[in-house]
Amino acid sequence: MTVVRDGWTEEPETSRRKAIELARRALEVGENDPRVLVHAALVLAYLGEDIKAMIGLVDRALGLNPSFARGWYVSGLLRVWAGQPDLTIQHIETSLRLSPRERVGATLSTMGMACFFKHQFDEAASKLILAIQDHPGFPPSYRTLAACYAHMGRLDEARAIVARLRAIAPLHVSSDLPFRKPEDRELFMSGLRLAAGEAT
Repeated sequence: MTVVRDGWTEEPETSRRKAIELARRALEVGENDPRVLVHAALVLAYLGEDIKAMIGLVDRALGLNPSFARGWYVSGLLRVWAGQPDLTIQHIETSLRLSPRERVGATLSTMGMACFFKHQFDEAASKLILAIQDHPGFPPSYRTLAACYAHMGRLDEARAIVARLRAIAPLHVSSDLPFRKPEDRELFMSGLRLAAGEAT
């Protein structure tokens, strides 16, 4: 999933098909394993499978193990893709409570993304800055922060974030974004286009 998301594969369609095949195979053999349910749902949701069905798999995993911090994190991530930012924040907070010693970069990035889609740009930016400090090699944080700064009118800062992003990963963003609500996709992409200096 990461190689497709971050533009590291020369054959994205082949990588995509292989990831879907492996996730489905994992579900066949680990249908009662919360870790398998959560990780397969994450991959399949990112690659375009029905988001409600994938949320259902994560809910099932959390029914099997309500203390599974990673499960709550993935549940939050899928909820932000589904356009449910308030639930995202609740589930991410649960994940943080259950695993307070884990690195928080990706978790704060997801919370920042939820704030971004709620148009709470100041709050989003503060979360995303902390996410980058904790996990400086995680491209999604940079992309969302650049879009956030652009929508705040802070274009110089947005372009500086794009420059930092380009040092660690391609600016490339898959046309198959995981966001299911068209208005979320447009908010994200229009911000990135502004940050990259493109006409919107």
